[in-house]
Amino acid sequence: MITVAKTAGFCFGVSRAVDLVEKLLDEGKKVTTLGPIIHNPQMVESLAKRGVKIAETPEQADKDNILVIRSHGVTLDVMDRIEKCGLEYRDATCPFVKKIHKIVAQHSAEGEMILIAGDEKHPEIQGIIGHLKGEYHTFSDCQNLEELLAKFPEWKNKPLCVVSQTTFDIKEWKNSLKILQKVCTNGKIFDTICSATSDRQSEAEELAKQSDVMFVIGGRHSSNTNKLYRICKSCCEKTYLIESEKELDPVCCRSAERIGITAGASTPASIIKEVLATMSEEIKNTEETKAENFEELLEESFKSYNTDGRVRGIVVEVTPTEVRVDVGRKQTGIVPLSELSNDPNAKTEDLVKLGDEIDLIIMKTNDQEGTILLSKKLVDAQKGWDDIASAYENQTVIKGVVTDVIKGGVLAVTNGVKVFIPASQATATRGESLEGLLKKEVSFRIIETTGRNNRRRAVGSIRSVLDEQRKQKEEEFWANAEVGKVYNGVVKSLTSYGAFVDIGGIDGMVHISELSWKRIKHPSEVVNVGDEVEVYIKALDPEKGKISLGYKKAEDNPWEILKNQYPVGTVCEVEIVGLTQFGAFARIIDGIDGLIHVSQISNERVEKPEDVLSVGQKVTVKITAIDFDKKRISLSMKAALENDAAEAAEEADAE
Repeated sequence: MITVAKTAGFCFGVSRAVDLVEKLLDEGKKVTTLGPIIHNPQMVESLAKRGVKIAETPEQADKDNILVIRSHGVTLDVMDRIEKCGLEYRDATCPFVKKIHKIVAQHSAEGEMILIAGDEKHPEIQGIIGHLKGEYHTFSDCQNLEELLAKFPEWKNKPLCVVSQTTFDIKEWKNSLKILQKVCTNGKIFDTICSATSDRQSEAEELAKQSDVMFVIGGRHSSNTNKLYRICKSCCEKTYLIESEKELDPVCCRSAERIGITAGASTPASIIKEVLATMSEEIKNTEETKAENFEELLEESFKSYNTDGRVRGIVVEVTPTEVRVDVGRKQTGIVPLSELSNDPNAKTEDLVKLGDEIDLIIMKTNDQEGTILLSKKLVDAQKGWDDIASAYENQTVIKGVVTDVIKGGVLAVTNGVKVFIPASQATATRGESLEGLLKKEVSFRIIETTGRNNRRRAVGSIRSVLDEQRKQKEEEFWANAEVGKVYNGVVKSLTSYGAFVDIGGIDGMVHISELSWKRIKHPSEVVNVGDEVEVYIKALDPEKGKISLGYKKAEDNPWEILKNQYPVGTVCEVEIVGLTQFGAFARIIDGIDGLIHVSQISNERVEKPEDVLSVGQKVTVKITAIDFDKKRISLSMKAALENDAAEAAEEADAE
């Protein structure tokens, strides 16, 4: 069966650029493109036959030709040079790319550093860089990003604007965002990956998981085609990148039950059709050949494998590498460790003992050496497959041990059967490391079974079980939750407006205003990801599933401290924290400032507060009024001086 991805072929931006060139040609115009219009040699060659020229710079373009700017876009400098050359041009820059140009231009003008995810040498990235002013950096993947963050620790507190190439790898982008959100809390992130790219990569990944052989069609110089190839290769080992039907290897199509096809954004529909037609013809010829030679092939298989099915053997010798058994024949029965169990860490002495009777399958008979090669794991697999089929039919939860972490997921063994669990189904959320599952027992469901006999394959999902457990915890939470209830939780993530806290399988949010009694600019001033915190429920919205949490405690309320320790009439030392035309603001205690009106600064006339006071200066004041409702406090340096004078006079009279 051959399946072609629905999203294969031209994206909107590329289609728009090619259509523009072809329309100009149909109108009898002479056309020059600024660089190849797309990364597809066949399409470029086809347009060249119609007279389309390629210029690497505006200065190389013919004056009597219409210059077409490709979908990648160009720098502002190139646009200026086109104008100076007096060239007539058409701008086919993809709208998604133009959007990025506007974003980086605006935010770099505001003094923010621009961080771009993508290949710095790619024309699209070069065009983006040409629209910004100031500092910028590019990163190609998560590892490159982590290297940059380690090299420039000052980025943590630096205002950043983060964008990506429209064809950037989705998984790399999501993993990069996790890193940035933890480290660079001041970053403004714009998801500029083209939606068509996102859909294309997701569909290609799913198709590759379901295919025995995968073909990615597109130019080898195309960035998005190469990303598709890497994505498919991680899920399907037999993935091939071809530019046209001429590169199609017929051998790759033979014996494949499921063939998947996708194509890059620069691949014309005509090339996809030619590949599909060639492939279909090859499969048809192969099937006819198989039918004609079936009996010969069957005879050959009997010659290679002289087997008699199942036997029962008694263990007579156990070595570190194999087990020898007596199967009631002249030949010695040998079971290699690799055929004894699917567990790569298992030892022969832990699996069988002398005298044990075990069921085996004959794999090969060697009459010359007088041995029979046997397998126990095939018997276990056959028995286990019945359990797999039953679990799939009834959707029951089964358990297994993860034995391998491979490209695209993990392998778990249950009752001698290896079950593939894709990365997207192996953890609660996408992007989590799979290494932590290795050698651990996991619970999962079977979500797919394919093939027959020795080609049987089972696909499992840990996530479905975790999701079910999470829903159960949510139901238990909502059944027992009430306003005021206290929980011990863990901070899971931070945003500019608050902190999300896991309070036992369900997340609630502590708004930034609930983290501290004093004003803070970011939650990271109070808590960090991974911190264990004590929170309480402030509000519940069962319909929307929202939980508002409180963190700051009533006894720490600075206004309560003020009421108890700083009543009206108190003389105390304060610190100047701000100056205005009408007075100065002074910090009494953390979280509470009072106003010293300009008329209360000195017994002498003061024109401007900054003539007498400065930020950071400590002065003595008297609290003259407190409005707890409006949260306003009046302070007076003059009254404090008068208070000191009165006390001095009283002491003099007493003497």
